[in-house]
Amino acid sequence: MSALYRLSGFSKQNFHQRVRRAEFYMEELVQIEWLIYQIRDEHPRMGQSKLYRMLQPKFMGRDRFAAFYREKGFSLEQSRNYKRTTDSSGVVRFPNCIDALDVTHVNQVWVSDITYYQIDKVFYYLTFIMDRHSRSILGYQASRRMLTSDTTIPALKMAYQYLNSEDDKPILHSDGGGQYYSKAFLALTRDRCINSMATLVYENIHAERINGTIKNEYLKPWNPRSFPSLQRKLHRAVRNYNYNRPHQALNYQPPAHLFIEGLRRANKTSILENNRKSIYKPDDKMVNSIQV
Repeated sequence: MSALYRLSGFSKQNFHQRVRRAEFYMEELVQIEWLIYQIRDEHPRMGQSKLYRMLQPKFMGRDRFAAFYREKGFSLEQSRNYKRTTDSSGVVRFPNCIDALDVTHVNQVWVSDITYYQIDKVFYYLTFIMDRHSRSILGYQASRRMLTSDTTIPALKMAYQYLNSEDDKPILHSDGGGQYYSKAFLALTRDRCINSMATLVYENIHAERINGTIKNEYLKPWNPRSFPSLQRKLHRAVRNYNYNRPHQALNYQPPAHLFIEGLRRANKTSILENNRKSIYKPDDKMVNSIQV
């Protein structure tokens, strides 16, 4: 390695700093591509100039953004179908482990996705991890940045409190976003989850739906005007959704009801005891029809 450093003309420290900067830049490119897909889902004819003004990427100037926009096929004259897919070339790709799977119990399959929430001209990011069987949100996070350390990692750590580490090993299903295959995230899932990924947006439809439910049925009507307000209202939205909102697919039970009953059937009483004050504990103003 010393010879390699000499040939490169850089010191060991400088060489590794450059490598880390390059890795960080590549992660940001993946994130900006993901965000363009998200915006195009809601604004199908928004062009390059408006996207740049909307996103204002600090790491990329207007000319570089224009080149990136063309390279990724976002030009409107190509009449591209903008249903979000994931380019897996050069990245970690896990197989879709839930295709045709019969989901029969809690903590069998978790689904996850990241969406954005815009306040004035600023983008924030919402991450959700939902139990597929009960539709309960187990982990969530509002963040200022779309980095792994700010999105999927804190959401997954929150969800882990509902696992019995001795025998629960859920399939964690997501899209192919960079936050789901970063080294830090994979280190967190190792030996605790089975990683699974969608290729097309409809292969992660349950996670996409929870994005829309929380944003459109709770956050937008409540209209948070700052990041702290968004954090508070996100917590309130998840709590209301889990505990009070009847879910048609669950025979109009609240998701938390089915999740808690699923834990009881599996004799996970220690999890229930340890999480009395968690997101499943309603406040005094809520209908306390489910006793933990």
